[in-house]
Amino acid sequence: MAELQRPTLCCCRKVLTVPSKSCEGGRALGHCRLIDVASASNFHSFKLRHFHLDLNINFAVKRMTGWQVLELVPIHPGIQALILDTHPSLLIHSIDCKVPGASGVPDLFLPLTYRVEPFTDYGSSLNITLPAAVNRPHRAFRITIRYTTTDGPAIWWLDTELTCGQTKPLVFTQGHSVCNRSFFPCFDTPAVKSTYSATVRVPDGVTVLMSASRSVYSKQDRLFQFSMENPVPAYLVALVAGDLQHTDIGPRSRVWAEPCILTCAVSKLGGSVERCLNVAEELFGPYVWGRYDIVFLPPSFPIVAMENPCLTFIISSILESQEFLLIDVIHEIAHGWFGNAVTNATWEEMWLSEGLATYAQRRITMVAYGEAFTCLETVFRLDALHRQMRLLGDNSPVSKLQAKFEPGVNPSSLMNLFTYEKGFCFVSYLSQLCGDIKKFDTFLKAYIEQFRFSSVVAKDLLDFFLGFFPELKDRLEFERWLTDCGPPLCEPDLSAGGALTGPVQRLCDLWGMEPPDPHAITAFDLSTWSTFQTVLFLDRLLDRSPLPQGVMSLLSGCYSALLDQMNAEVQIRWLQIVVRNAFYPDLHRVRNFLHKHR
Repeated sequence: MAELQRPTLCCCRKVLTVPSKSCEGGRALGHCRLIDVASASNFHSFKLRHFHLDLNINFAVKRMTGWQVLELVPIHPGIQALILDTHPSLLIHSIDCKVPGASGVPDLFLPLTYRVEPFTDYGSSLNITLPAAVNRPHRAFRITIRYTTTDGPAIWWLDTELTCGQTKPLVFTQGHSVCNRSFFPCFDTPAVKSTYSATVRVPDGVTVLMSASRSVYSKQDRLFQFSMENPVPAYLVALVAGDLQHTDIGPRSRVWAEPCILTCAVSKLGGSVERCLNVAEELFGPYVWGRYDIVFLPPSFPIVAMENPCLTFIISSILESQEFLLIDVIHEIAHGWFGNAVTNATWEEMWLSEGLATYAQRRITMVAYGEAFTCLETVFRLDALHRQMRLLGDNSPVSKLQAKFEPGVNPSSLMNLFTYEKGFCFVSYLSQLCGDIKKFDTFLKAYIEQFRFSSVVAKDLLDFFLGFFPELKDRLEFERWLTDCGPPLCEPDLSAGGALTGPVQRLCDLWGMEPPDPHAITAFDLSTWSTFQTVLFLDRLLDRSPLPQGVMSLLSGCYSALLDQMNAEVQIRWLQIVVRNAFYPDLHRVRNFLHKHR
């Protein structure tokens, strides 16, 4: 998931376990001993083999109605109930159970009793009483849940006027991190993975996409069918339906969008997607998801991008900035290995997905776009990390890589940069310990091969790393990295970006002089700078605010007209400087920006 538009992090607790490669069905290694305080379910009691969704989408009343079939296998005898995560916005109509009969005996279909109980303010528990007939360890049975869901936190209904083209309404889902319990009842924990399939019926003229490896459309029945053949956690099941068209941009990738922005989206991406997929495969092994499609969603999409397998969701407003678009797409590509193929088993260790994906993203850009560009983007992000550190303080518990959250805390409300950038610094530290980046590439490729389609905890990574590099055992400060508050223990050497970051810092220093030297300042032409150089410059000016009004007047005279012509990432930073310094002559620019991006 790309950093941030609206906060979203995670809250779980775990007990460290000795890893075992015998995790069946995509469940977490040692999952029976995991405790996820964000899930009400008894996921440790069952193996979820597969589930199927059959849904009707009604835009007129903003409702999805249908059923779900779960194929489950009890892990041990004596299980009297199945407990799933759900949400008050999801209404259960009935639940029944199919029990395979013995040889020559017909299958049994049994109506089941259930109750919905409060859990937290972001979900409920669905407690289903199981008949004795299914209390047979390692023997599969099926549960069918008929339900209706409306406007829970996972489901975003957009009226026509809120879409980009304003021709038809649109609906999309966003499951990260614990929202999909309002889309369908589930084991809403990243510790559980399964395959899934879906059948979706929609009005004429509506296209449905899902995070699935296969899809079939029947125009006569207005019916879309999907299947995901690799196991995924519940939060990676995603759907979008609306006025969507596509253009292929590579042999395994296409862009989906509303017609009014499709041409722009395709032109901005060009051949970069296939190029970066190829680089990622060279570094980390085969891309196992088949398709890598991208769908651009209206500006109300609540984050920048989401790594749904086979179908990245990304906000359309990012199209204004080619460089930010490129980085966010590459980050989501990296999640195909780190996050989707190998997933953090608990939300308290989301750095296992985001930190590794951020490192992988920068390895891809280093190969595809050079070390200087990669260092510039990293400097920009680490600046943002230290800015957040100053706001939170050195002792903030959310600055730990291995965060601890109490029951009842919504994991979707606690997103911060530490999972990305402190996690990245830790992975870079491991790479530096190896002494050879190519050796570390080999380790990461082996890590993916070893744990593919599993959910892991930090100890799994540590044990595998030390198995690969046993000579580093006495040098690794693993516990300090995981449990200490504050900034990273060390940061990578980014001096290779000096040709790009040096001019930024020199111009910042000129603006810090009393008074600034206009002649020296004019030697720097911002129109020739990249977006990341410009936003780094503006962020550092913002860090120095408040500025003297005379300096603000000179800044406005030098840059306002130029910045007005640049993308939203640049403009919003300049306008923050305007607001922070109460510079009234440019407040009309703030109003114009907010009106344009409302």
